Amino acid sequence: MDLKLLLISTLLGVICYSSAQQEGNECIKANAKSCGECIQVGAKCGWCMDPEFLKQGEATSTHCDELESLRKRGCSSTKVENPRGSQRLLKNKAVTNRNKGEGKLRPEDITQIQPQKLTLSLRSGEPQSFNLKFKRAEDYPIDLYYLMDLSYSMKDDLENVKNLGTHLMLEMSKITSDFRIGFGSFVEKTVMPYISTTPAKLLNPCTGDQNCTSPFSYKNVLKLTSNGQEFNTLVGQQQISGNLDSPEGGFDAIMQVAVCGEHIGWRNVTRLLVFSTDAGFHFAGDGKLGGIVLPNDGKCHLENNMYTMSHYYELKNLIPKSAVGTLSANSSNVINLIIDAYNSLSSEVILENSKLPEGVTIMYQSRCKNGVTGEGEMGRKCSNISIGDEVSFTISITSNQCPKMGKPETIKIKPLGFNEEVEITLNFICECDCHKDGIENSEICHNGNGTYECGACRCNEGRIGRQCECSTNEVTSEDLDKSCRKDNGTDICSNNGDCVCGTCECKKRENPEERYSGMFCECDNFNCDRANNKLCGGHGHCECRVCICDANWTGSACDCSLDTTTCLASNKQICNGRGTCECGTCKCTDPKFQGPSCEICPTCPGVCAEHKECVQCRAFGTGEKKDTCERDCSYFNLIKVKDRDKLPQPGQAFPLMHCKERDANDCWFYYTYAVNNKTEKEVHVVETLDCPAGPDIIPIVAGVVAGIVLIGLALLLIWKLLMIIHDRREFAKFEKEKMNAKWDTGENPIYKSAVTTVVNPKYEGK
Repeated sequence: MDLKLLLISTLLGVICYSSAQQEGNECIKANAKSCGECIQVGAKCGWCMDPEFLKQGEATSTHCDELESLRKRGCSSTKVENPRGSQRLLKNKAVTNRNKGEGKLRPEDITQIQPQKLTLSLRSGEPQSFNLKFKRAEDYPIDLYYLMDLSYSMKDDLENVKNLGTHLMLEMSKITSDFRIGFGSFVEKTVMPYISTTPAKLLNPCTGDQNCTSPFSYKNVLKLTSNGQEFNTLVGQQQISGNLDSPEGGFDAIMQVAVCGEHIGWRNVTRLLVFSTDAGFHFAGDGKLGGIVLPNDGKCHLENNMYTMSHYYELKNLIPKSAVGTLSANSSNVINLIIDAYNSLSSEVILENSKLPEGVTIMYQSRCKNGVTGEGEMGRKCSNISIGDEVSFTISITSNQCPKMGKPETIKIKPLGFNEEVEITLNFICECDCHKDGIENSEICHNGNGTYECGACRCNEGRIGRQCECSTNEVTSEDLDKSCRKDNGTDICSNNGDCVCGTCECKKRENPEERYSGMFCECDNFNCDRANNKLCGGHGHCECRVCICDANWTGSACDCSLDTTTCLASNKQICNGRGTCECGTCKCTDPKFQGPSCEICPTCPGVCAEHKECVQCRAFGTGEKKDTCERDCSYFNLIKVKDRDKLPQPGQAFPLMHCKERDANDCWFYYTYAVNNKTEKEVHVVETLDCPAGPDIIPIVAGVVAGIVLIGLALLLIWKLLMIIHDRREFAKFEKEKMNAKWDTGENPIYKSAVTTVVNPKYEGK
C-alpha cells in the first residue's frame, strides 16, 4: 500500500447541520389570532391596530393582512404594526495590512477576518445580510503537528523523519518567522482485557529478533515547540511497534490531537496536522468484536500523554479541508509534500458555520479575485488566494419561525483552517411593539376573559370570539346557531361562514383580496358588475355586491365617466354643439354629423374634394400626394370594387357621400366616403379609371387618319391628271377648228386693225 500523507488545516471536526425552511403562507390564510402570530407569518404581513377596523362578520384574524391590502381597506399607516429586522456591529476591527519584516506581532494582534462580532434582529421571512472580508496576512504564525504511524511497516520512514525538525524549520522560515512543530505517534486500538491474546505478542509484536515497543493507540511525544533540534532528539528515541490487523487507529489519534489543545499546545493561529501512514483506518463498527461500540465523544482522554479510551470509542466523522500526497518508499519527500500541501490549502478559503437554530437558514455569495463570483455552495469559497489578497462574502441569514423558547441564539462563521471567526447573536422578533402595552383580563374582552392588545382581544385558554365572549364548549349550541340564520332561514351564515358564539365568522377565500362580510356573511366584495373584465370597471370598489364608484364615475359597473373633456370638439364645444356627452362619449343628435366629437359630416359640400388626392394616391398611385401617401393618407380604410354598381348605396345605417373626381389625364374615378358606426372612415373606390380615349387607341386613330390622308392625296392626283388630259384634248380641238376656218382678216368686214399710225408733221426724217 502506498504511504499517504494527510495535511489537515482544521481541527474542529465536521460540523453537520440541517435546516428546514417553512414555506411562507399568505397572511390572510394564517388565521393569526394576535399581532405576534401575524408578524411571524412573513415579512409582508402587518397587523392593523385600529379597534374599528373590522367589519361585521369579520374574524379577529382579519387584522392580519398584506400591507397594501390593509391600506386599501382603510387602515392608516400609523395604525399598522410592521416591525423590521436590524443589525448592529459589536466588534469590527479592520483586517491587518502587514508585510513581512515590519516587526513581529502577537497572533492575537493579527486580524484576517472582518467583522468579528455582530447582532442580528430577525423578523420571520426577512433576510438580514452583511459583508464579511477575509485577507491573508503576511508572516502569519503556523503550528504544525506531525502525527506518524509507528507500525512495523513504517520502520524506514521513521529514520527519515528523525531529522525532519531542523529541515522543516528551515523551509517554513521562508513562509513565516513564527513556526512551531510537535510530534505524536499511533499504532492501533488496544483491546479489552478479556480478549484472548498472547501477552508476549503484545509486549513485543514484531517477529524474529526485532526489538519493538508494545502497541498503543496514540501518544503525544512532543508538545509544539520552536526548537527543531528537540524535535529531532525526541523523534530519534522512538521505536516502531506492530499490530494484528492491517487497519490502524489513526482517526482516534487525530481526534485527540484536535481536542487536547492544552496538551498539544495549540495557539489561535494556522494549525496544521500532518498525518503519515501506509495503512487504512478503522471505521465505526470495526471494534464491535472487541467490545468497542460507543461513538467517539469528541473529548480529550490523555493521561501522561497517552490515549486511554481507545477500547471504548469509535470515530465516525471525517475531517474537512485536507490535502493528500503520496510519500516515497522511505518518506524522503515529506518536506516537499508538506510545503506543497500547505500552499494548496492556504490558497483556498472555505467558510463554514456552526449548527443553526431550527428554522434559520443561511446563504453565501462570494466575490473572489479577478471578478469571480459564486452562489449557493460555491458562494462559500474563494480559490487561488495569495498572501495579501482580500476577498469578500455577502452572508444572508433568514429566520422562518420563532424558536420555541424565544431566546437569543449564537452562531459562528469561520474560514476552515483558520481560528478567527465571526460571532453572530440572533435575536428573534416574535412579538409586536404594541404587545407590551396589552391589558390583561381586560373588561373589553368579555369581563376579563382575555388580554386587550394591539386593538383586539387575545383570548385566554378555552375562550373564543372577537371579545372572548364564548367558551369553546358552547360553540355548537343550537340556540346560538339560530342567531346566525338570516330571516329565520335554513342557511347558517349564508353558507359563507361559521356560527361562533352566536355570531357569524365569515370564511376566508383563496384570494386574500376577496372577503365575505355582513352580520350573516351575506355580503362579499367580489360579486359586483364588471366592465372591461374588471371588477367595477377598475373605477370603484365592491361593497356587499354593489359597486361604490370613484369620483367622476357612475353606472352599475362604474363604467360611465362623468368627465366631459373627452367630448370636446376642436372648437371647444361639447360634441361640436351637435350632440350630447354620455359616459364620456358623444351621442350625435344631428344625423348628418358623426365621429367622436360630432365633427365629421360625410355628406357636407367639399368632402369629395377634401379626400380626392388621398383616394387617388392610394387607389391608383398617382396625384400630388403619391410621394407622401403613406404618411398623409392612412386615416381611412380603402376598399376597392370592380364597378360603380358595387359601390355602397344610400340608405345605410350611417351617412354616405358619392364622389366623382377627374385626374390630370381627364380620366374620371368614382368613390364613396363614409364614417361607420365604429367611427372608422371608409372609402369604397372603383378600381378602374373612366377615360374618354385611353392611350391604347391613339395609334389606331393615327393610322386611320394617315390612311385617309393618303387616299385623299391619291384621289387628288387622279383628278389633276384627268383635268390635264381633258384640257389638252380641248386645246387640240380648238386648234383644229381654227385651221378649218373659211375667212381671213382682210375679208372680214367687221375687222379693224389694232394698230393706229400717227405722222408727226415736224418730222423731217433726221
